[in-house]
Amino acid sequence: MKLLAQCVALALIATPLAHAQFSLDARYKLDARYKDNDGDLVADIPSNASAWVNPSTLIFAYTPVEDPAVYADVWKPFLDHMAKVTGKRVQFFPVNSNAAQIEAMRSGRLHIAGFNTGSNPLAVACAGFRPFAMMAREDGSYGYEMEIITYPTSGIEKIEDLRGRTLAFTAETSNSGFKAPQALLEASYQLTAGKDYTPAFSGAHDNSILGVVNRDYDAAAIANSVAKRMVARNVINPDSYNTIFKSESFPTTGYGVVYNLHPDLQEKIRQAFFSFNWKGTAMEKEFSQSGEAQFIPITFKEHWSVVREIDQAMGVQYTCR
Repeated sequence: MKLLAQCVALALIATPLAHAQFSLDARYKLDARYKDNDGDLVADIPSNASAWVNPSTLIFAYTPVEDPAVYADVWKPFLDHMAKVTGKRVQFFPVNSNAAQIEAMRSGRLHIAGFNTGSNPLAVACAGFRPFAMMAREDGSYGYEMEIITYPTSGIEKIEDLRGRTLAFTAETSNSGFKAPQALLEASYQLTAGKDYTPAFSGAHDNSILGVVNRDYDAAAIANSVAKRMVARNVINPDSYNTIFKSESFPTTGYGVVYNLHPDLQEKIRQAFFSFNWKGTAMEKEFSQSGEAQFIPITFKEHWSVVREIDQAMGVQYTCR
């Protein structure tokens, strides 16, 4: 996968690293509770059947958003379909932070999830997350861009104008909401958080967007797919913010299961993702606003290599507590 021309490559200038894939992967380690005997960088399904779990109710969580109730309705057709395929009751579990979502899976309270781009590596390493799907457009293409936005009368027209101003991030585990923009600002513009600009953390992309629109923040780093959906739902006006930077594309939310679900159940869940008919559903209405129209198969090793490389450039440690 091609690195971001103006973001990742610049981050790598600041922190030299070996570009060979084997060297990068060798540094990515799972928590000691998990095994990776096949080298795919995700936790193996336990070989001992006594370690498998087969719950009567499957718990699903989507990446944190400002109003989880909206997405409970959006995901209902899909979860109803999954219930039919698996023969299980499927329940939507609203989460308010990436950390809470990861902890829920690590502790066994969450079985199926969509983790945002930046938190996928931590979920894989610390929670036994096994991602296998991602949303894509009808032609199979996928991705979103990181944008830095501001409100029209802020006086901020370019990244250099962020000096002395407040820039909202989402959470430290977010790729477009923190890792990529921080790397860009430090490596290419010599802007350091806390020294050259004031960082703030909103908790979610929609919070950051609304914060800029309402002028609570001077600027924010966001995933533009979220902004597109908010515009389509008439939550915000497209003229209420300006974009001063747009990256190349990143992979989107990764969907998968916890490692120790019964293997047959894991396979049925995969079938549910790839057999779901989006046409005429609330899923199609919501996610078509940012271009998505289907689930496609992915691997963490291949599709998240650029994200792991950003993490490595920034010195991110996957410490599991």
